[in-house]
Amino acid sequence: MKVLHIIGGGDVGGAKVHVLNLVKELASNIDVTLLSLRPGAFADEARAIGIKVEVIKSLNIYSDIKKAIKLVKDNQFDIIHSHGSKGNIFAYVIKKACNIPVVTTIHSDYKLDYLHSMFKRLTIGLINSRVLRKLNYYIVVTSAFRKMLVERGFSNDRIFTILNGMDMGRPSAVLSRDEFSEKYGIPLGADDILVGTAARLDPVKDIGTLLDAARYVVKQNPKVKFLIGGEGEQEKELKARSAELGLERNVFFLGWLNNPYELISVLDINTMTSISEGFPYYLLEGARYSKATICSRVGGIPDLIESAANGYLFKPKDFSTLAAQILDLASDRSKRETFGKNLYEKANRLFSLDAMSKTQMNIYEAILNDISNKKSIKSKSAGAKKYDVIISGYYGFSNIGDDAMLRSIIDNLRRQKPDISILVMSKRPIETSINYSVNTINRKNLFAVYSAMKRAKLFIYGGGNIIQDSTSSRSILFYLGIAWLAKKLGLKVMFYANGIGPINKNRNTEYSRKILDKADVITVREKISFDELKKMGITKPKVILTADAALAVHVDNTINTDDIFINEGIPLNASYAGFSVRKCPGCDKQQHAKYEQIIAEAADYVYNKYNLIPVFIPMQYYADIVTIQNIISKMKTRGYVISNNHSVSETFGIVRKMSIMIGMRLHALIFAAYMNVPLIGISYQPKVEGFLEYIDQPSVGHVKELSYTVLRNKIDQLLLNSDAVKLELEKSVGALVVKAEENSRLAIELIS
Repeated sequence: MKVLHIIGGGDVGGAKVHVLNLVKELASNIDVTLLSLRPGAFADEARAIGIKVEVIKSLNIYSDIKKAIKLVKDNQFDIIHSHGSKGNIFAYVIKKACNIPVVTTIHSDYKLDYLHSMFKRLTIGLINSRVLRKLNYYIVVTSAFRKMLVERGFSNDRIFTILNGMDMGRPSAVLSRDEFSEKYGIPLGADDILVGTAARLDPVKDIGTLLDAARYVVKQNPKVKFLIGGEGEQEKELKARSAELGLERNVFFLGWLNNPYELISVLDINTMTSISEGFPYYLLEGARYSKATICSRVGGIPDLIESAANGYLFKPKDFSTLAAQILDLASDRSKRETFGKNLYEKANRLFSLDAMSKTQMNIYEAILNDISNKKSIKSKSAGAKKYDVIISGYYGFSNIGDDAMLRSIIDNLRRQKPDISILVMSKRPIETSINYSVNTINRKNLFAVYSAMKRAKLFIYGGGNIIQDSTSSRSILFYLGIAWLAKKLGLKVMFYANGIGPINKNRNTEYSRKILDKADVITVREKISFDELKKMGITKPKVILTADAALAVHVDNTINTDDIFINEGIPLNASYAGFSVRKCPGCDKQQHAKYEQIIAEAADYVYNKYNLIPVFIPMQYYADIVTIQNIISKMKTRGYVISNNHSVSETFGIVRKMSIMIGMRLHALIFAAYMNVPLIGISYQPKVEGFLEYIDQPSVGHVKELSYTVLRNKIDQLLLNSDAVKLELEKSVGALVVKAEENSRLAIELIS
């Protein structure tokens, strides 16, 4: 494989480090050349570390482009890999002239690259914005940039993610504190706390916020000194601002740093205040020295920094929070050391050079395979299929239970078939595309659905309880109609870990029987649904009792839930009782008020008797929050609400912190069972009772007949026998996880 990397050649900072590290590592596996569009330090440094370098630079851009095209044709490269605006523009012209695929790495928000220069923003910046859309593939260095591209209309299936990598071996300290003080002419005392950053002095790095924070910090702790390394268009402005704030004794501008480790090695607290970033290498450089770090919450920074665990995060431009965080770390050496140690361990585990190089090689191979497949499809008949699977369900409605099922289905299908092509029907297709890295269409756009089905192999109804009419007849007819269309167009059809029923109207029962009997495979998540299919007379498809898809989700157990609780205002270092409630379906006003009062009394009870803080977890926020607020208003103690949007793994992490879960929402109970949290179910549909029977856990009956005395007694039984209950859950849920994972194998069989 031969790859040409193209870069402007004037790059500094993270982009420079990324390209040099990456190309050097790749050179041990493939034939790779670096084309710099100007001579100078970048090209010289690349040569010095053994990289094969070509330089093209003259006063005539047309001549330079011709030379670049000749270089590509003479060397017969397989892939062009560009970096930055100039690299992208050259790569686009080469792509047109040589018909070679181009992949570009997005190192920053390209719309913010030239904030310091109106002329450059309206010339090279504008050209780059247009050229980007005409390239073939995109590599992002953070999930935040994937989201950015998808929101701007880039196709999700052409975006790859790679984590920046660095040799995490610690360089020797370049200068002692005394040597640093002497070299830069800065008076530093032995007990001074040094806070610093190295960055371009331009608007996107927002050094002004650091200066505003410094003003507050030095008033309370004059021993804190701020060291700022770097040059840029804002240098004079920032120095004037520092003087205006009276910070001459505490803030020092170091100018250009040939070696940033001279600064990093002497710091007590490392900082970044950017308003936009990809994934900054400066973070990894600080991690190599185990430096306590405070950063703005932008780009890929949260991929490494977990606030209050291995550093602090703050909202961009929030100088008051930044000041408080600096003062906290300045006064606590032990916390600085803990944060630094934890930061190094995570960076060393996830951001190695070897991992970055392997991921990049996989991306190149995927690109070449994709190009080959497209050529093959073009040469074959028009009947070639674009999608292996179309997945439909109750997606895009901000329901965390359905999100968990979709996450599980996608991840498990990809584990079975890594190159699987997936399309998801969603109410909010862009949001779903961002969250799950899949192609999406609007579920109500029937023309798009029809067009996609003509190019697909398998249609899946993924989890949930969609074949029921207690919600409405319209919804069941919609879902049945889409399944009928899939069969009409020749797709295999699978109902994947579904709940079936209740179906109350005879007409809907008959429609369901006719459509379900045309399916190829139906897996159901509990015995009640299995029996319902038998009762309906479903005989033609393969019908298998498995388990809810959410039980096969792969949870990220590294999620820092303390950070979530801090942001939600929930006290730490406590024990909690989880509550998942919703509007009472079919209840009149009196029944609903009684149910809310009982839950309020139960929440007070667990706090007063067991010292468990009540935490309400809305599984579908906008549908559940009114009921939660009504209950909290009736409580005599204080209840807390998880009010922000959280990912599936974050929600599992929240549930894991509970000592007990009392829930109406089925997936709150499933999450609790999966995380080994003792649970009590309140039934409002047969699916809740069905799951509780499946795992042999207690129910307090239907919500309309809910009794406070019964609920209180169940709480006592559960909490007094918590250890035994956890053992029962571990055994029963373990068996269900195996059954849940069987669903994906059956789906792949249908397209093999």
